[in-house]
Amino acid sequence: MAARLKQCLVRRNGAGEQHGVAASCLRELRDKAGGVLAIDKAREPITLVLAEDGTIVDDEDYFLCLPPNTKFVALAKNEKWSSKNSDGGTAWLSESIDEVDSAVEKWKQLARQLKDDLSNIILMSEEDLQVLIDVPRSDLAEELAQSQPKIQVLQDTLQQVLDRREEERQSKQLLELYLEALKNEDSILSKVAESDTVPRKEMDVVDTGTSSTGISAKTALSDQILAALKEKPAPELCLDSQDLELVFKEDTEALASALSWDKQKAEALQQACDQELSKRLQQVQTLHSLRSTSKGKKTLPWGDWLSSKRKK
Repeated sequence: MAARLKQCLVRRNGAGEQHGVAASCLRELRDKAGGVLAIDKAREPITLVLAEDGTIVDDEDYFLCLPPNTKFVALAKNEKWSSKNSDGGTAWLSESIDEVDSAVEKWKQLARQLKDDLSNIILMSEEDLQVLIDVPRSDLAEELAQSQPKIQVLQDTLQQVLDRREEERQSKQLLELYLEALKNEDSILSKVAESDTVPRKEMDVVDTGTSSTGISAKTALSDQILAALKEKPAPELCLDSQDLELVFKEDTEALASALSWDKQKAEALQQACDQELSKRLQQVQTLHSLRSTSKGKKTLPWGDWLSSKRKK
């Protein structure tokens, strides 16, 4: 007895036009969808998903249980499903393959750094730490050739490093507010005392030398680094170690001009970056020394490294 045909509706990823197809099995539906939707053979294998929620249909029994006229979306190789749509429904959008590949390449590159040496966690920027935290555990486990429980411990450690930097940032902000309050209080008291003892004089205009028109130096720092320096509190905590070194070695006048700051504030920032960089390098050196002492030149096992890091 011939297999019973099931009526289905298929369309391409991100397209509104759909086609009716009758198929007796999942493989036949996949083949017919590739034909009616003109999907290039080079972009196979085709993945069929439910249009309403993006469920991947790859089980024959599940396919047979679906009702007639079920709507499918045919995804060619490298295409991803997204629920985002201007009408608020469960429609499909074709993601930029270049953007997807770039995002994947970024976390894989960071993962390789950890695979080479876990102490690289200390040297990463806050953005890099967050990227690794957001990677699905199964993907990161496969990339690092580790079990998922160990990857969970790793991502918990990354989150703790990120949380510590935020706590340090808040502490610095509170200290700055306190010092600023003391400075303002001293200034007010000084002005009151001066007004009681000294006749009022007309103040001469003093050239502080902070005018940007006299500064022609240009900075080599990227716009992303400059934005972080200007917008984020305690910016030295969010940068990676390479960026910290770039900021510290930058010409002070050029840095002050790029940020529209005075030279004194720019110098203070460079000192903060230098101190943060030195602290991180010292932490890495300490971990390497501990590892060499306990294991010779062998790599410290993941569990031991992460346990020691979480205790700090």
